[in-house]
Amino acid sequence: MKIASDKNPVMSTWLTDQGLRLDAGTYLSGALETRKLIEKLPQATPLAELTTGHNGGLFNGPMFRRIYVLDRDHGVPFLGSKDMQVLDLSNLPLLRQTDAESARLSYLQLKPGMTLISCSGFNAGRRSYARPDMAGIWSSQDVLKVEPDPHKIPSGYLYTFLASRFGEALVKSAVYGTAVKHIEPQHIANLPVPRFKSELEQEIHDLVEEAAALRAAHQTGVRAATTDFFKSVGLAELDNYQWHKKKRDLGFAVTGLGATSLRALNFAPRAQVILDKLASTGHKSLGAICEGGQLSRGTRFKRVDSNSENGVQLIGQRQAFWLRPEGRWVARASISPEVFAKDESILIASQGTLGENEVFARPIIATGSWLNFAYSEHFLRITSADPEIPGPYLFAFLRSEAAFRVLRSMSAGGKQQDIHDVLRAHLPIPLAPVTDRERITETVRKAFRDRDHADVLEDEALSLLTKAIEEASA
Repeated sequence: MKIASDKNPVMSTWLTDQGLRLDAGTYLSGALETRKLIEKLPQATPLAELTTGHNGGLFNGPMFRRIYVLDRDHGVPFLGSKDMQVLDLSNLPLLRQTDAESARLSYLQLKPGMTLISCSGFNAGRRSYARPDMAGIWSSQDVLKVEPDPHKIPSGYLYTFLASRFGEALVKSAVYGTAVKHIEPQHIANLPVPRFKSELEQEIHDLVEEAAALRAAHQTGVRAATTDFFKSVGLAELDNYQWHKKKRDLGFAVTGLGATSLRALNFAPRAQVILDKLASTGHKSLGAICEGGQLSRGTRFKRVDSNSENGVQLIGQRQAFWLRPEGRWVARASISPEVFAKDESILIASQGTLGENEVFARPIIATGSWLNFAYSEHFLRITSADPEIPGPYLFAFLRSEAAFRVLRSMSAGGKQQDIHDVLRAHLPIPLAPVTDRERITETVRKAFRDRDHADVLEDEALSLLTKAIEEASA
């Protein structure tokens, strides 16, 4: 809690500057001090003067009835405020194409170089940069779009300022509402943007653009690895599997049941078709691959809150799929080594519900800088004990739509689902020739090296900007 006092006063002039807002966070968040600091710099320009496009380049969109489709031929990827932070955009819901391309909604198509700001909900105020692979994606009215004028400001520089601690304070000070937070374009139109020499702004822009290109390359790489996997094992028909075009699982009979399961979902015909195809080629069961490794849920432990100096970030299922996870800090002394992931182990979100857009049964791979995180017990941890079937090869398969549907068919539980421990061990993993496995593995490894390098470049851009502001205001 922050309290105004003689040592931390709220000036009467601040109320006028903020349109007589009476919510305390506006005045005690540090945003006004940041604004005054920026305005003291040699040059600062209101955000609205640096943008172009629809509604002057600051817009979110209209509220409209969303009609989703399941066929990629008749829909466009649709990005909401929760999806802005996601690294892999392969599984976005599909908005009906005829609606998306209508005059009323066509301007909601994202353009690379835009800065995206979540403007509704608990996470209002988060920022993201529109990467090259976001072209052709539509966004909801819950995403505020900032389209910079390339003749006035480099897009990467503008994003870096808005993503910095200075920009964060100013953007989040514009949030209003109680139960449901909101930001409207007019609330950030006068946000001051510091200007520096064109050489510095261009250097920062180039770093952000390179980071965006690397993240797009990561997306291309993991998709290519999955396609290569299915082609190499002779099952190309399972790549980009059209699950919803298959006959629905209604009125089927199963014989020869045992004590393992009596749940109809575990014997769904659509999933059995995929399993039969996977087993029709040379394969090895997931349980056999992980014998001597790990195929189990994580360790439960008491969570003792800490800070960045004495703790480690704990990543849960929701944050695990973000570009830059923002887990809570827990005391390093309170956790065991088991909460960390081994290099190139697969973590599958294994507790949740069966909603189409839920992360339950989606995988990530722990490698590179992500080995510094601790992970909650809600992940199914898969660590290969067979050096000829490494984690990246498994990831190329497990991230596919076919594997996702099969894992979901293995659900067990009531409201919160888990992945059946016996059924998952019997999952057949097709084995490509050794040279193909090595190529697929290297494709995935390079994709995640690109991801880590992108993070380094973005941090470098933020560091350059922060240094410039601090030196100019000293």
